[in-house]
Amino acid sequence: MKLRNDRVLRALNRQPVDVTPVWMMRQAGRYLPEYRATRKRAGGFMDLCRNPQLACEVALQPLERYAFDAAILFSDILTIPDAMGQGLYFTPGEGPRFRKTIRSMADVEALPELDPASDLGYVMDAVALIRRELDGRVPLIGFSGSPWTLAVYMIEGSGSKDFRRAKQFIYNDPEAGHLLLRKLADAVTRYLNEQIRAGAQIVQVFDTWGGILSTSAWREFSLAYMRQIVQGLRKENEGRPVPCILFTKQGGLWLEEIAASGCQCAGLDWTIDIGQARSRIGSQVALQGNMDPAVLYASPEAIRKEVGAILRSFGPGPGHVFNLGHGITPEVDPDHVAVFVDAVHELSAKQRD
Repeated sequence: MKLRNDRVLRALNRQPVDVTPVWMMRQAGRYLPEYRATRKRAGGFMDLCRNPQLACEVALQPLERYAFDAAILFSDILTIPDAMGQGLYFTPGEGPRFRKTIRSMADVEALPELDPASDLGYVMDAVALIRRELDGRVPLIGFSGSPWTLAVYMIEGSGSKDFRRAKQFIYNDPEAGHLLLRKLADAVTRYLNEQIRAGAQIVQVFDTWGGILSTSAWREFSLAYMRQIVQGLRKENEGRPVPCILFTKQGGLWLEEIAASGCQCAGLDWTIDIGQARSRIGSQVALQGNMDPAVLYASPEAIRKEVGAILRSFGPGPGHVFNLGHGITPEVDPDHVAVFVDAVHELSAKQRD
C-alpha cells in the first residue's frame, strides 16, 4: 500500500522533505476528551489496551484533530513483563504496579520465554487493525520499553523516586541482572519484530530510565542490550526499510554512542540543544525532538516562538523529526496541540523558502 504521507520515513532516512514532520509521544492519550470517553467505555486502561478495536480507535483519534505525520500504536511499555506473569495493574493517581517483583536469581530464572504472537496477540491485532484503518494515510509507529526500563519496573514493582532496589539488584548481583536483561532483550526483539510483521513501519525503543544510571552502568546495563535489539530487528518489511528510533531520557551525554548503536534516529529530551546535538553526531543518524512538553501550557505565541527556535537550531538540511522531549501531559489544552503541529509545518516551510 502506497503511503500518501511518508515525511517521517523520509526524515528518518535523512532524505529531503517539504516540511519538517511532526508527531508527539503520548499523542493518543489523556489530554484528549475523546480518549477519556473511550477509556471509560473500555472499563480501564489495560482493558483498553487489550481491546484491539478500541486501541485502534484511540490511536486514530489524534489524526482526526491534528495534521500529525505519523500514528503510534496505543499500548503500554509494560505489556512484556505482564505477559511474563508479573501481574501488571494500574492504581488511579499512582501509575503502574506489579503484583510480583524480581528479587533474586531464582525469580529471574523462573521468568517464562515470551511468544509475542500468542502471549501478546492483542497488541499484534491492534497493530494490524490500525494499519488497515490508516489506509496509507501516515506511517504507523510500534514501540517497546528498553530492557533496562522494563527491568526497573519489574524489580521496583512500581515507579520510584530513587530506584534503590533496581540499582541495588544490579550492583549486588550483576549475574542475575544480566540474565534478566538478556531475557528482556530477547523478548523485546521478538516483540518488535512481530509488530513489524503485523504492520508497524517504524519502531521506537523507550529507554525511559537510562538516564538514572552512571555512564559506565548505562553502557553495561542499558546500551549493550539496546544494541543487541537493534542488531536483531527486521531491517525491512513490504520492500521498505523499517527505521528504529532509540530514545534515552536524559541521554544527551551519550549521543555519540547512541548514534553508533545501529539505530536510524536518536530521540532527544528537552535538556539538550538540538543544534549542538547535530554538530556532535553530524549526519550519522536522524534526530527526533525536542520541545519541552511544558511549553504546551504556554500561550500560542510562546509555543510558536519555541517551535521556531528549535527549527532554527537544527538548521537547514534533512534528518529532523519534530517531537516533544518527552510525552505530552494530561492537563494540556488540546487547542495548544493544534498550534504546535501547525507551527512546525508552517515555520519549517518558510525556512525552506
